[in-house]
Amino acid sequence: MTVRVLTIAGSDSGGGAGIQADLKTITALGAFGMSAVTALTAQNTVGVRGVFEVSPEFVAAQIDAVAEDIGVDAAKTGMLASRALIEVVADRIAWHAIRPLVVDPVMVAKSGDPLLAEDASGLMRDLMLPLATVATPNMAEAEVLSERPVRDLEGMREAARRVHDLGAQWALIKGGHLSGDPTDVLFDGRDFHQVARPRVETPNTHGTGCAYSAAIAVGLGKGMGVPEAVEWARDALQAGLENALELGQGAGPLDHGAMFPFAGRTD
Repeated sequence: MTVRVLTIAGSDSGGGAGIQADLKTITALGAFGMSAVTALTAQNTVGVRGVFEVSPEFVAAQIDAVAEDIGVDAAKTGMLASRALIEVVADRIAWHAIRPLVVDPVMVAKSGDPLLAEDASGLMRDLMLPLATVATPNMAEAEVLSERPVRDLEGMREAARRVHDLGAQWALIKGGHLSGDPTDVLFDGRDFHQVARPRVETPNTHGTGCAYSAAIAVGLGKGMGVPEAVEWARDALQAGLENALELGQGAGPLDHGAMFPFAGRTD
């Protein structure tokens, strides 16, 4: 059976993040990738030079076209850019009952450039989190969503509780910015599960959050439970980081091709 995974996100012209990273990840992990593009970015490894938002009506048309014909076994959201785009994406996801859904609440690019309007974080919290099977904020995004400091593992646990209380079935707070080895905190409203891997010493981490959330969506589409999908996706991400590419003058991308061996694995 072909697993159909939809990514609703922005385009990265540099190819390391966004729709491009999602589709590479989905393909490498053995699923069929589809896309609804929310915004175009003029972007490379150094920074974001410009953002052009797609009209909400056309984003809706993309989602409808895919859902009504091909069908969706799992989906993820990435860069949603503005209040209007969040509203239409939330509406279409609810209308088509698209589940499971991974919500990656993208707010800032690796370069530090903003990818979400300042007035839109409240709608991300109110409209997208209640739709999420898994929400995957990093520590900075978790601070915005939970409205409290996130500096260490205990702060991550508190943020996970808050994100779950806001409606996400599972909260995955990513700890890549912790000192020492990165540790993610996964919470289902009752139990905490830590997902830890050795730190890969590389500056080339552009698009890691996009690839991680896309990989989780593939795992869920293949029928894995959430903890299993997260662990499997984190292993695939580790392989991509260990083979990260020296491209450009800034933060290069991970090697999505290094994820291919995980396509047939479910352990």
